[in-house]
Amino acid sequence: MLPHKLKYVVIDDNELDILLMNFHLSNFSWLESHGNFTNANDALTAMEILKPEIVFTDIEMPELNGLELLQKIKASTPVTILTSSHLQYAIEGFELEAFDFISKPLNEQRIKNVVTRIENFWSLKNKATQYDILIDNYQVITIKDGHHYIKIQLSDIIYLEALQDYTKVVTREQEYLTLTTLTAFVQKLANPSFLRIHRSYAVATTKIKEIHSNKVICGNIELPVGKTYRQAITQLMK
Repeated sequence: MLPHKLKYVVIDDNELDILLMNFHLSNFSWLESHGNFTNANDALTAMEILKPEIVFTDIEMPELNGLELLQKIKASTPVTILTSSHLQYAIEGFELEAFDFISKPLNEQRIKNVVTRIENFWSLKNKATQYDILIDNYQVITIKDGHHYIKIQLSDIIYLEALQDYTKVVTREQEYLTLTTLTAFVQKLANPSFLRIHRSYAVATTKIKEIHSNKVICGNIELPVGKTYRQAITQLMK
């Protein structure tokens, strides 16, 4: 449960797409619309006052496009979702630390999946403000939560997921969020049993049941394999 409603804005030079996005987002009571904009420059000015937690923005727009907008707001806006009919923008968007990407035409299920990720991120983020990680003899990680300590066996971890400046630690029983980037987390682990397979994922190799060219399967969990990490997966298959 989130402690308050999250403010969002929608930016798109196509007014029908704005209407459709808001229609789907209206199904989530914890989201609150704070503005729609057909021009990214107007949105940028308004956001200095509105300070939304979430921004849904199209990429192909005149004057200031969505990627340029993302560069300007990523330091102050926790979650930015890019939308476009051109999938090639997704890679550039993720390199600029976009939270997610929705391809056009807008799809209800895809929007629902992204919103669920946002909800999980914010729920965990609220718990993670004081989290830190300690590594004990490469077998246990200790998550420090204020004055409390949570010990997790490395053997219990299925995968790690990057969520901007946080890393989500996923076990079969629970999920935790640590206040560190995935890159820093993996480096701190210094454990060869964790393999980076995507800019957003590192997986425990002992939990992998199937390996494909574009994904790995851990039980009922499917994780994507990024193009730049496929060589590592190929080595693992050998």
